[in-house]
Amino acid sequence: MFQTGKLQLSSSNPVATVGGDTSSFTQVTFPAAFPDGSSVVVVPFVQTFNGPDSPGLRIADVTTVGFKIRINELHAHGKVTADGTHTTETVGWIAGTV
Repeated sequence: MFQTGKLQLSSSNPVATVGGDTSSFTQVTFPAAFPDGSSVVVVPFVQTFNGPDSPGLRIADVTTVGFKIRINELHAHGKVTADGTHTTETVGWIAGTV
C-alpha cells in the first residue's frame, strides 16, 4: 500500500542542528492512516528550483498517521554554509509500508 502527496514548504528559521528538536517542522497527515503496527517509510523529493541554496529535507516522527518535515538548507562537516531561510518549494512525497 502506497500513498503520495505534495505540499508547499519554506523555511524562515535557521538551519536545524539539534537532533530531536522538531519545533520548526511542518506536520503532514496521510490521506488515510496505515494499519496499526505498520512500519512506514516516507521518501520526500523537492519538485522545484526556486531558491539559490540547496534545500535539504529533514523528516521526523513518522507514524501510521503522518510525519513531520522541514526544509533544512545543507551544511557540511558541522559547519553551516547557508542562513537556513529558504523560499517556497513544492515537495512531493511517497509513503508505504515495509
